[in-house]
This record gives sequence, structure tokens and C-alpha cells, in this order.
Amino acid sequence: MLNKNKKDTEKTSKKKDKTNYLIKTVLNSLDLLEAFKGDKSELGVSELSKILKLHKNKIFRLLATLEYMGYIEQDPFTENYRLGLKSLELGQSFINHLRLLSIAKPVLKELVDKIKESAYVGVIREKNLIYLDIVEADQVLRVASRVGNMLPVYASAIGKCQIAFESRENIEKILPEKLKAFTKNTFTDKEKLFKELDKVKAQGYAIDNEELDEGIICIGAPLRDYTTHIIGGISISAPVIRTTPEKLKNLFIPLTVEASNKISEKLGYEIGKKYV
Repeated sequence: MLNKNKKDTEKTSKKKDKTNYLIKTVLNSLDLLEAFKGDKSELGVSELSKILKLHKNKIFRLLATLEYMGYIEQDPFTENYRLGLKSLELGQSFINHLRLLSIAKPVLKELVDKIKESAYVGVIREKNLIYLDIVEADQVLRVASRVGNMLPVYASAIGKCQIAFESRENIEKILPEKLKAFTKNTFTDKEKLFKELDKVKAQGYAIDNEELDEGIICIGAPLRDYTTHIIGGISISAPVIRTTPEKLKNLFIPLTVEASNKISEKLGYEIGKKYV
């Protein structure tokens, strides 16, 4: 009982410590955004001032900042304010992650049952690949989980299969100035990497041939939603000692692509449809 009370006291103390780092202006900005919850689709400066109990001048400066960043927009006719597209994108991003994981999980379980190797789902954020979830294979020797880790997009199948469909200009923005070598197979020359990405785009999947970890080979395929945009990718990872060219060609590649198509269809993407 004494230990429990001690732990509760420590938790409360940690929460109190964090209040020392709170920034009042940021709190006011978030309070302002939350004022639009419910049926309050549009609000004026005076109304926001009353709700937040802040001076109109302060409200106006907060609105100007949030409008500049796209989280708030002003109706040109009523001159009232409403949530901007960035607010929608932020909320949609969270919803997509939850939806993506709930849809991908059962499909990845089916994939793992068939290939007997581990499978991942991941997204690109802030120029890095982040694994969101894994379905592990029931093998004594298996690839270690990297869920939550930030990894280089150019040295992973799940990263390459996503950036391959971007323009060269956008890919350049994602890539670091210098490509670090993780193994002897890592692409460190950008021109060679771009040729590899052209190949990935043409075939619809990517292979990580011991480019991030020695002894590990991965197959990655992109995930698209109803807007046709790539919102993530899936991959399977296997030790090289359990991988043969025949297994790659006849099992790993077709089943990974099939699984990515199945998830994409569940996200609203129509396979084979010509999008304008």
C-alpha cells in the first residue's frame, strides 16, 4: 500500500513538473481552436474574446497567426472565423492512422500465415520511415521488431516503395544531403538510387537487398487511399538464409503486392481504375 501511494505521488509530481514548461500563448492558441468544437462552425472576434476571456487584441493576434499557418480561415462575407484546411488535415491524419492500422492488421496476419515471415506497416514522417505495427512470424530466427523507430527511407523497401512515386524534386527534399551507408549494399550514390526508384515505380514494389541490415531481405509495396495518394506501405522481412530467388519470385513478391492491393481497396482505392 505504501509503495502504491509512493508511485501515485511520483506520477503527480511529474505532471506538476511539466507545467513549468507550458507556454501560455500555445495554450491560448489551442483553446481558441477548441472553441470551434461542436456546433460552433463560425465565430467572431468578440465572441471568442468572451469564450476565452481574453482581450480582443490578443484574440486577433492569435487568429492572425493561426490563419497564416492555415489552421483558421476567415469568411470574406461574414468576416467571422472558422477552422481551416490544416485543421482538417491534422485530424484526418490521426483518423487515417487509426483506420490504416485496423484495416491492415488482419490482412497482414493472413500474409504472415502464408509466407511464415514477419510483416510491417509503416509511413513516412519528417523525412523518415516509421514502422507503425508488426505481425511477427512464429519462427525461432526472426527479424527484430522496429515499431516506433525512425529509419532511413532510401535504405528500406517500405520507404523506397513510397517515395518512388514522388517527383524527383520531392524525393530530393526527403533525402538527406549525404546518403549514409548501413551495409555494403546501401545506395550511397543518388543517381544510382534514382535509377532504382524508377525500377520500383515501374514494377510496383521495392526490394531491400540487405541495404539496411546485413542478412535481412525485405519486400515493400505502397498503400493508397480513395484519393489515390500513397499514405503508407507494407513490407515483409526475412533472413537471407531462408530466402531463395524462387521464393522471392513466386511467394514473397506476389503475396506482398496482393496484400497491399487488398488494404488499398479497403481504404477506397479502386485497383485498375484510371484516375484523372
